[in-house]
Amino acid sequence: MDSPQTYRKIIHLDMDAFYASVDQRDFPEYRGKAIAVGGSPDGRGVVATASYEARKFGVKSAMSSRKALQLCPEIIFTRPRFDVYKQVSYQIREIFQRYTDLIEPLSLDEAFLDVTMDKQGIGSAIDIAKAIKSAIKEELNLTVSAGVSVNKFVAKIASDMDKPNGLTFIGPSKILKFMESLPVEKFFGVGKVTAKKMHELGLFTGMDLKKQREDDLVRWFGKTGHFFYRIVRGIDDRPVIPNRSSKSVGIEDTFDADIETFEELNAILQRLSKQLWERIGKKEISGRTLTLKLKYADFVQLTRSLTLDTSFDSEEKIYATAHSLLSKIALANKVRLLGVSISNFVEETDFPKEGVQLALFENYR
Repeated sequence: MDSPQTYRKIIHLDMDAFYASVDQRDFPEYRGKAIAVGGSPDGRGVVATASYEARKFGVKSAMSSRKALQLCPEIIFTRPRFDVYKQVSYQIREIFQRYTDLIEPLSLDEAFLDVTMDKQGIGSAIDIAKAIKSAIKEELNLTVSAGVSVNKFVAKIASDMDKPNGLTFIGPSKILKFMESLPVEKFFGVGKVTAKKMHELGLFTGMDLKKQREDDLVRWFGKTGHFFYRIVRGIDDRPVIPNRSSKSVGIEDTFDADIETFEELNAILQRLSKQLWERIGKKEISGRTLTLKLKYADFVQLTRSLTLDTSFDSEEKIYATAHSLLSKIALANKVRLLGVSISNFVEETDFPKEGVQLALFENYR
C-alpha cells in the first residue's frame, strides 16, 4: 500500500510598502497620507517606495518624483532612512526565527520560510503565518502579506494576491488549476519582451503554455523553456536556502580619454543601460537593486545604489534610475570609468537556480 504523498510547507512573506510604512509608523503626521520615500521632485529624484495612499493616484516605484507630484499634488516626499529600515528588518527576522531557521531573504522586506518542521511544533503553515503576521503587527506596528503553499513559486505569487495585510493559501489540490489560469505576465522572469513574444505565439495563460511540448518551449525561449514546462505543472523543488550569496549582473566602460562633463557621461550611461538591459534579458533574471559605479582619474571610486520594491523591468527604468543617481554626484575630477549593475534578484527562471541578495541601500544621496 502506497504511503500518502508528503508536501513541504512554504511561506512567502512580503512587508507592505515597507519603507513608507516604517516612516508612517515613526511619524504620526504621515499616517493616512500619501508619501513617497525617495528623492526630491525639485531635481531628478526617483520614488523608491510609495505608501498605499499614494498608489491610489498611480504613484509607483522608479517613477520620477516630479511625475509622482503631478499625479498626486498633496504627496509628501521623505528621505530614505536606511539604517532604520535595516534595523527593522533584523527585528522582523528575529520573529521569523521563532518558527524556523530555514529563512531565505530576498531583500530587507521579503523572505521565504520553510516551516515543514517548525520549531514550536505547530504543524499548520497557515497558523504559523497568522502568528507571524500578528507578532509583526503587535511588536512592530507594521503589516505583512503572506502566501502559503507547497513550493516557492506558488507561495510567492500567493503573497501578492491579497495585499496589503493579506494571507492566501494555495493547497496541493488547487495548484494545477491555479497555474493553468495564471496570465503569462505573472510568471516571474517574464518581462515585457518575453510576454510580447508569448502573445505573438498565442500564449496568454499557463494553460496555453501547458499545451506546448517541452522542446518547442526550449526552441522558443531557450533554457527558460524547461522552467516554463515544469512550473506550469506545479513542479518546483527548489529548497529554501539561508544565507544566499550575492549575485549581480553589470557592465562598465573604461574610457580611452578621461571625461569631465555630465553630458558626455549621460550619453555613455544611456548606452550602458541598453547593454545592461540586453544582458539581464538574455539571462532571464529580474533585480530590484541598481548600483552606479564611477571611478575618477585619480582612481578614487564612488558607488551609489537604489533598491525598489519592484524589479527593474525595462531599459527605461534602468536608465532613469541610473541617471538620477549620476545627477546627484558633484564631479570632483575627470572620470575614467562608469558602470551600472543589477542585483537583488527577484527570481531567476533558469530552473531550479535562484540568485538573491539581502538588499541594502548604500550611499544614496
